[in-house]
Formats: sequence, structure tokens, C-alpha cells
Amino acid sequence: MTTSVAVVARDASTSRAALPAGHIPAVVYGPKQEPISISVEEKTFDKIRKEAGESTILELTGLADPIEVLIKHIDFAPTRVEMTHVDFYAIERGKAMTVTVGIEFTGVAPAEKNGIGSVTKAMQEIEVTCLPRNLPAEIMVDVSVLVDAHSKITVADLPALEGVTYEAELTDAVAVISVTKEETDADPEEVDMAEVAVAGAKTPAKPTE
Repeated sequence: MTTSVAVVARDASTSRAALPAGHIPAVVYGPKQEPISISVEEKTFDKIRKEAGESTILELTGLADPIEVLIKHIDFAPTRVEMTHVDFYAIERGKAMTVTVGIEFTGVAPAEKNGIGSVTKAMQEIEVTCLPRNLPAEIMVDVSVLVDAHSKITVADLPALEGVTYEAELTDAVAVISVTKEETDADPEEVDMAEVAVAGAKTPAKPTE
């Protein structure tokens, strides 16, 4: 099910102060979509993106025709609290696309629970290629298979999703167990006894001529 986002067309030169109350500037573009300057209500859009995820297909409404898009990029203020601009990418129906999708880790790793080590998440996201209708909102990874220090999850272990190809090497690590080695006293250095003078030994006298 596609989530709808109401937008308002605007002139590209319109300042933020001249936008409708609570709106931020945005643009929509794509391979077959001429760039359109728009604005979107910030609080509503922020809620939608957090609930649906940034790799979910959205439908922009309020223009001449609805446009299906992905969130391409979001600019934030230095505080990372306020959004300042959004880029929407118009997708093409029936055409495969390559998109970055987030990885969601679930479960508890027995190796971590038993104190063997901690889970290191080598990947937080991964590129996938698929048709728009097959685009996953996220990739679920269960870390409960990490049972000992040698356990790891690779791209080959990711769930097989209909029509989805992972754009990474099958051997690339997704999650591993990092073992914390306890500090131990250094082994005493071996001593070469041949180089140590025997205690109390006298140095041989030089022969007289």
C-alpha cells in the first residue's frame, strides 16, 4: 500500500518565509520527470517518513497528477532536528531500480548473552535492485544465529525476497561477534644463559709473555 503525501507546487525562487505555514521546500525529479519545485508540511512528512521508512514508495498528491516517489535526500539544520529541504525521486513503473534499504537487527545473540563477545553490525544498510512493487521497507536480520566467537552473518544469509537482488558480495559480513580479549601478563622473556656471567666467576688472567 502506497502512502500519500500532500504537497504544494511552488516557484523555484520562492523563499521559505513565503511558503505556507509549517512547510519546507522540496523538489521532485526523475529519469522521465521534469523537476518540479514543491513544498511539504514538515511535521506531517516527518511522521510519515519515520513510520514508513525512507525506502518506502510515497505518492505525492496535490499536483496535476499523483507522482510515485522515493525519498532521495533530506537536508537538516545543524541541530539535526529541523529539516530544511527534501529531494523526491520519481520512479518508473515496471522498471527495476537500485535503492539503499536499511537493515533492521532483531533477536539476541547467544554469544553476546553468554559473555563471549559483542555483536558488531558491519552493515546498517544495503543496496538492492528490484521493481518498485517488490521494494522492501527494510531487511530483517535475526542475530540469534550468532552462537559463538566464530559465528557471522553474511550477505548470503540475508532473507531471500521475491524479485530482490542484493548488490554486494555474498561473502561480505553483515554482523559478526567481536571477542574482547582479556589482558594477560606478558610471558617472561627467555634469557640466554650463555650471555650471563656466572656469579662469582673470575675473569681469566691474561697470559704473561
